[in-house]
Amino acid sequence: MSTDSKILGVVLIARHGDREGFYQDPTTYTPSATSITPLGEIQEFALGNLIRSLYLDPAGPKYIGATSPLFNQSQVAVRADAGGEGGVIFDSAIAVTQGLFPPNAANKIKLANGTTVTSPFDGYQYVPIESVEPNEDVSLEGFTSCPNFASKNAAFYQSPAFLQKANESAAFLNALPPFLDGRPVTLDNMWNIYDFMNVQSIHNKTFVDRLPPTFLAQARDLANYHEYGVFSDPSFTGIGNIASRTMLPSLFTAMQRIVNASDPLLFHYSAISYKPFLSLFNMTGIIETSQLPSALVDYASALVFELRQPSDNSEPVIRLQFKNGTNDNTFHALNISIPGHTSGGDLPLSQFISTFEPAAVNTTLQWCKVCGQNVDRGCAALLGAGGASTSSSGGWSSTGTSTSMGQHDRISPVGAGFLGAGLTAAVFLMVLGAALGLGFLTLGRKTRGKTSSQRGLHSEESSIRDEK
Repeated sequence: MSTDSKILGVVLIARHGDREGFYQDPTTYTPSATSITPLGEIQEFALGNLIRSLYLDPAGPKYIGATSPLFNQSQVAVRADAGGEGGVIFDSAIAVTQGLFPPNAANKIKLANGTTVTSPFDGYQYVPIESVEPNEDVSLEGFTSCPNFASKNAAFYQSPAFLQKANESAAFLNALPPFLDGRPVTLDNMWNIYDFMNVQSIHNKTFVDRLPPTFLAQARDLANYHEYGVFSDPSFTGIGNIASRTMLPSLFTAMQRIVNASDPLLFHYSAISYKPFLSLFNMTGIIETSQLPSALVDYASALVFELRQPSDNSEPVIRLQFKNGTNDNTFHALNISIPGHTSGGDLPLSQFISTFEPAAVNTTLQWCKVCGQNVDRGCAALLGAGGASTSSSGGWSSTGTSTSMGQHDRISPVGAGFLGAGLTAAVFLMVLGAALGLGFLTLGRKTRGKTSSQRGLHSEESSIRDEK
């Protein structure tokens, strides 16, 4: 892994913090509402602080060149899943941004009458966060309301391997009812079982005193098996990877913007649940190469895609860093292992995009077809307008595509954004190769001065551990 490359910017994805009890349907993953806790807010705030010390502090080891210490909206983009788990993920994003951009007395403005006004709370910095509603934008939660995903899960629960696992764990499961307050005790329901036990273990001393010492770890082990089986797929483009496949276009766009010297974006952050982590780790070969176990990530876990410029001015590369929650004190480098890149080290951005683009779900209409959804999230109108149909009751294929697809697709306003990301990726790769080959282009970000337009109004001056 090269140590002489220059960091251009980062794309961050992070799980929410500690929350209250939560339930999700074991097959469809339709969620219930819940709330973040003060502990969760502290976990996310600490993550934001750490990220700031690494990437946003001019004295940090990986400073990306952002204006500091004041927030600059042109350099930072923040998105948060506003679907499952209610406002927990959005509130987590707020806490992270509080750590990224803490109150600063320089956050002030001088009025025409000579009065200087400082933001509340001694210069609190208000960072805009895009609330990503699944019914309007599937990018951060493409797995809910997805019939083919639910069908895949139902088949998984009836598979010989799953039934064998259920038989092997029967004795343990039969010992759990006294601790579960009437919840169904089946391997199908294992995530809900573990989540209840984990939440109680964090917040209920009486429960902790009653629970046998090995039970929480045993429940987590079964939940790991359950969730990786649900949110992974042996096929790169399989429906089991849908949680990360819908995220890919926004990741591509963020990366391309960061390496574009004419674009001010330096930092892109998506606040999500644990599900896309499992799919991404599956698709990137990280679990297959035993860099991480096939396990749930802890609260406040974070994955950073560092965009870097090699010293020889060749094309930008990606370096992956992972931190597993607050019990993990630092980030650890991970190697993406894909065909043509199995030896580790930094991965050329163009190779990342060309490899993962075929799996990306780029439009709402494409999502409707991949998921076999005929009605929800605007699919009825989209499929009707496109003259296409898809079966929500039929089977699912290993590639996650429906068995019936129309030939003429019309794109919704939401889908248009996804398509733009996919088309931009393709055009980017073609133009990049041509420009480099002719010697017309040198890739990389030039050091930017803090121009007045960038300053705006503020210019007055691993192992995976237990989730506890």
